[in-house]
Amino acid sequence: MFENLSGKLERAFKVLKGQGQITEINVAETLKEVRKALIDADVNYKIAKEFAVSVKEKALGQNVLTAVSPGQLLVKITNDHLTTLMGGDTAELNIEKGHTVILVAGLQGSGKTTFTGKLAHMLKQKKGKKPLLVACDIYRPAAIDQLEALGEQIGVEVFSERESKDAVSIAKNGISHAKSNGYDVIIVDTAGRLAVDEQMMQEITNIKNAINPSETLFVVDSMTGQDAVNTAKEFNDRLDFEGVVLTKLDGDARGGVALSIKSIVNKPIKFIGTGEKMEALDVFHPSRMADRILGMGDVVSLVERAQENFDEEEARKLTKKIAKNQFNFDDFLTQINQIKKMGNLKDLAGMIPGMGKMMKGVDVGDEPFKVIEAIIGSMTKEERENPHLVNGSRRKRIAEGSGNNIQEVNKMIKQFDDMRKMMKMMGDKKQMANMMSKIPGMGK
Repeated sequence: MFENLSGKLERAFKVLKGQGQITEINVAETLKEVRKALIDADVNYKIAKEFAVSVKEKALGQNVLTAVSPGQLLVKITNDHLTTLMGGDTAELNIEKGHTVILVAGLQGSGKTTFTGKLAHMLKQKKGKKPLLVACDIYRPAAIDQLEALGEQIGVEVFSERESKDAVSIAKNGISHAKSNGYDVIIVDTAGRLAVDEQMMQEITNIKNAINPSETLFVVDSMTGQDAVNTAKEFNDRLDFEGVVLTKLDGDARGGVALSIKSIVNKPIKFIGTGEKMEALDVFHPSRMADRILGMGDVVSLVERAQENFDEEEARKLTKKIAKNQFNFDDFLTQINQIKKMGNLKDLAGMIPGMGKMMKGVDVGDEPFKVIEAIIGSMTKEERENPHLVNGSRRKRIAEGSGNNIQEVNKMIKQFDDMRKMMKMMGDKKQMANMMSKIPGMGK
């Protein structure tokens, strides 16, 4: 996500590194590179040019504080402008008292139906809602089957009328069914359409007029670049939607759609899709995304994800085991599964300041986890519960049983020992204080 843009912006700001003051010449040189980086990221040329001019005016109008270098100041100003460009404040979903109707529209192949499932899952898990999915795609083969499969996966009912060829009627009947059966959020999935298809555009307009939704969301595949932005404008002229959803943002290293779309349609981005799993949907925070683009990470989102996957009872049990030095391979596996639930490793690394740059070009999947899982899975119950038993001969047997070499087994056991030591240290306040005192600036 934004990998190419982040790297180019970082290089652009290096022009000011070591400079004593901001001047029109060095700022112009830096912002020329910033403008090029934005255009390369598929940001609309006019928006990129206006952005650079605006940042330049702001930078030249400020005195540099003695504690802040010109480069740092320009990064701060750029960060503020990026946040504004992407919408400024976080735009909340409009959840009404009683019944909330959400209409989902978008282009063919934009990931609309998958988003519909993710949104239902999010509202159920995080907001305690009882959602109903309404299948109004009467054109695409297996569209209803796909929605029903997603509904079964997340435990949400799907309303459909397979024999009907009237999408407006299905939407209205779905809402009536929801109101009669205690559902408080109705999410209406519609057929993907093209802006040039007048008949299909009229149908989505008719659906909106008939059900009067609390919220209409337009789903955009971020990998289609500026074409997606232009299409969003055409849809907005017809539907006047409340918000934009960017799907497949994890697959686009440029990310220009996120930077352009608010300026073109003047509607906020509300959600971003960051992977294939049902949990891979995030509320869009412009300020946090600006931080990530400029390599500052997004610790707040990382902590939020950790809290969502955090089991307090398990944590209490684990704390007691660590205190008694009883942390074993089963506990290690439990911690790995907790991390996996939080999302893609590369995405998580990008939330840690400085790590995004280190991970550039590195393809991180679940492969390291699979090796660990296979090795621990080849241990006996006694070995998993008593790590000290795993001697040389046992390691050889475990390596053969898991399809790995002895070096991989030794590497995994070292990772386990390191994690156990770190957890033990974190539980020992005196030892932690001693370690902190050795860090420059932290001692007395």
